[in-house]
Amino acid sequence: MATTNLSIYDKATIPNAKSFRFGIVVSEWNPEITKNLHQGAIETLLDCGATKENIISWDVPGSFELVYGCKKMIQSQQVDAIIAIGNVIQGETKHFDFVCDGVTQGIVDLNIKYDVPVIFCVLTDNTKQQSLDRSGGKLGNKGTECAVAAIKMAALKNIDTAKESIGFL
Repeated sequence: MATTNLSIYDKATIPNAKSFRFGIVVSEWNPEITKNLHQGAIETLLDCGATKENIISWDVPGSFELVYGCKKMIQSQQVDAIIAIGNVIQGETKHFDFVCDGVTQGIVDLNIKYDVPVIFCVLTDNTKQQSLDRSGGKLGNKGTECAVAAIKMAALKNIDTAKESIGFL
């Protein structure tokens, strides 16, 4: 469990996001949590220079469906990075394990198969309170942290283009 505020970042250490196009795929399950994560991600992208026109958001029914939603976004939207936002809370059955394992492996597979970074913003907590604390509560917002990661990975994805534009290659 995180012990620091997830919403703290230093803009001086983050590339300007103005030239990047971002995708966000959001699970509709546990909307009081996923909507907060989504809001944190969008606010951070905008704060770091992204434009509203360059942020595309899609909803999917649940966290398990994030993988397919991200794949379709990669194939159709020409994005520089995607943030997959979901929430799975431990219950009394093994369903939690299957969903968490499937989503995690699916996002790993997307990162290996495609040249578009997919950021894992899926809270997998033991209690709803833990998820609330990490989606805008006392520990900040994991959506913010993942937006920063998306910007950094978009810059890495485009490093050759960036080098060419400033005369390094």
